[in-house]
Amino acid sequence: MTTSFVAELLIDGKTTAAAEGATFPNVNPYTEQEIGPTPEATVADVEAAVGAARRAFDETKWAEDHQFRGRCITQLREALQRHADDLRDILVSEVGCPIFMTRSPMIQLDVPLIYLEDAAELARSYSFEAYMADMARPHQVDRRLVIKEPWGVVGIITPYNYPIQQLCAKVGPALAAGNAVVLKPSPFTPWSACFVGKVAATETDIPPGVLNVLTTTDAAVSEAMVAHPGVDMISFTGSTAVGRRIMATAAAGVKKLFLELGGKSASIVLDDADIETVVEQGVFRMSRHSGQGCVNLTRMLLPRDHYEAALEVAAAAAAKVPWGDPRDENTHMGPQVGKPHQQKVLGYIEKGLAEGGRLIAGGGVPAGTTGYFVEATVIADVKPDDTIAQEEIFGPVLAVIPYETEEEAIRIANNSIYGLSGAVWSASTERALRVGRGIRTGTMDLNGASWWATDTPFGGMKQSGLGRENGLTGFEEYLDTRVISHPAG
Repeated sequence: MTTSFVAELLIDGKTTAAAEGATFPNVNPYTEQEIGPTPEATVADVEAAVGAARRAFDETKWAEDHQFRGRCITQLREALQRHADDLRDILVSEVGCPIFMTRSPMIQLDVPLIYLEDAAELARSYSFEAYMADMARPHQVDRRLVIKEPWGVVGIITPYNYPIQQLCAKVGPALAAGNAVVLKPSPFTPWSACFVGKVAATETDIPPGVLNVLTTTDAAVSEAMVAHPGVDMISFTGSTAVGRRIMATAAAGVKKLFLELGGKSASIVLDDADIETVVEQGVFRMSRHSGQGCVNLTRMLLPRDHYEAALEVAAAAAAKVPWGDPRDENTHMGPQVGKPHQQKVLGYIEKGLAEGGRLIAGGGVPAGTTGYFVEATVIADVKPDDTIAQEEIFGPVLAVIPYETEEEAIRIANNSIYGLSGAVWSASTERALRVGRGIRTGTMDLNGASWWATDTPFGGMKQSGLGRENGLTGFEEYLDTRVISHPAG
């Protein structure tokens, strides 16, 4: 199907080429071949898309008709489910993700579509207006009406690692809250957003201008969207470095921001844990989706008394990680999304070894195949301040750090600008909880218990971001609050 798909922008309800007609290649990271051209949007396209979104928000009843919004979002969810196999094909082709990740309970495709129905239900049932308790004064009783209303036009920038999951987690609640949207996907995975845009335009009643899709490789186009005075809010998932730039650009307009940024999550293995099982699982979890996950546990903290034995387990586990063709149901690890990303990961491995790390497994590019692969890599003897212990690599590289005491393990885990996720392993849930409470992260799992669900507030502390995504908390990020008072009676 991918060879027959024609990627187009969506502006004001119409699919179209970019204003200047330019395109850029969408490359399959497994075959290293172009799957087709993608429109190269310009600042002129930003003006057109924001103008359309502004008109849709300011001049129509979209923000006021909650039931209609719910129906439109349900239509989008139903249409995408009808086309799920086509979208699955696009995802595997442009992301390079293993196909098993597109199926439930994994979160590349089937599960995220549920997000849309959650958003549709919130549009229909949420209390957008409610009175607080009456406030008595000496000569009068006053009433206070709290109104929750959309921000206006939301610029949404999504990453390459989970493009449909991020689209559904952002676009769904933004539309459900009554906003109009300009969506800019990663240039490494643009077609999935174009596909959703085309379906929205042709198979739903979403009014023109409510949803717009721009694809581009030009950072200046993204910056123009962030800076545009017609955009009221920016929702971004990506690196902390880019998040800082967005904050700086948005500051001039004092825009509302939602930022889900980087992570360097630590997995603390306590001395009473099942070391062999936990370490083996940790290597597989680190290398899932080739390490291209912000919550991947990329630092492993091991007790000194079990250190060398645990490293032997890690080496054996890394050698068993199934990698290869993303369309093979048994593949656990596909390629990096692009050659620049592959080279960046390899550079981090070199840096880690140069700073004194000991290579336990992997470390290079597997021989005999096409694709932007990096081997599942384990580097031991990493010091807490080393580069690979501090910077987000976004590749299948596990930094192993020894520790002596619980207190030291907590200090090492907190020795990071990031605070996105983490894990603790122990034979005692009470002990694991005590250690987990000491680590400042937005999410934390103990002994493998999952926190991930469509209604779980997700986001980071410190430089891992601002705000929360998913569920009621995530929906309310897309609503502003105002109060009107009047006398009772």
